[in-house]
Amino acid sequence: MHDTIPNNSHDDTCDIKCKEEIITKREIRKTDIVWFTVFYLLMMHIIGLYGLITFNYFENLRTTLWLLILYNLGCIGVTAGAHRFWSHRSYSANLPLRLILFVCYCSSGGVSIFSWVRIHRVHHKYVDTDLDPHNSRRGFFFCHIGWILRRLRPEIIQKLRETDMRDILADPLIAFHKKYVTLVNLIFSYVLPTLIPVYFWGETWNRSFISQVARVMLVLHASFSINSFAHMWGTKPYNKNIRPTENMSVSVVCSGEGFHNYHHTFPWDYRAAEFNWYIFNHSSFFIDMFAKIGWAYNLKKPSPELVKRVAADKGDGSRAKWDEIPMCDSSAKD
Repeated sequence: MHDTIPNNSHDDTCDIKCKEEIITKREIRKTDIVWFTVFYLLMMHIIGLYGLITFNYFENLRTTLWLLILYNLGCIGVTAGAHRFWSHRSYSANLPLRLILFVCYCSSGGVSIFSWVRIHRVHHKYVDTDLDPHNSRRGFFFCHIGWILRRLRPEIIQKLRETDMRDILADPLIAFHKKYVTLVNLIFSYVLPTLIPVYFWGETWNRSFISQVARVMLVLHASFSINSFAHMWGTKPYNKNIRPTENMSVSVVCSGEGFHNYHHTFPWDYRAAEFNWYIFNHSSFFIDMFAKIGWAYNLKKPSPELVKRVAADKGDGSRAKWDEIPMCDSSAKD
């Protein structure tokens, strides 16, 4: 009787293929670090954190108030401007309102509006997959801030190039910002916000500048929190099959953007939320106020019946409790 030699060739082949797949995946995700961005954000955080810790908020209340006002305007520039208006076209805006949104966004210190919109449209199309620029499945740090510290993968760059941006480039403001983004952002993020306290109420150059660096840092992290916190923790009243969640903390810090499970279910809704709670959704309040004077118009939102039906079919059941509260009657007039 001959000894039987075990045939491990199939297992060896599988091991080799598995290793090749792992190596391929690592090579796909291997991108160069953008050292300029790393250095810029590092310096911002050193100065900003120093300012937040050492700043005497009661020494000159006007400077503190100025910081808070610009923080909220910067968030609104991102949320009501780059997000709800330019990315999703959830409402229309005349030129004066577009100028206001433009200045507010530029004060936030982010990338060009063109880049922001293009990245966001790809994010919605391929949400939380390997083609999502800030895929939350790759971990908190990556989707919060890590993704901007490295060059995007070739597949994502290709999807960005394929994204239709003709409506955005048709806006002269966006074309101008795309060309002069560094200069424009520098003026509205740092120069003017620093000069105004110094010349109008005698603030020191040091306190004025450091407070604005801290403010830009906070606005950036507020917008980053949408990609991280609101994709990882919270309830899913409208679609339990996707990762975006309802996260009230994000709504508080970023002008109403934390109702993210709703937003990814109904991305065309100008409120980015079912219930128009102004206290948590400053962006909706901002849009509604300009709608009253005719500067914002064609405000889009789904019918209450559609929202309830989708929530009943796809949600995790957490929406039902809101129907018991009178202020949450989505059929009531906003």
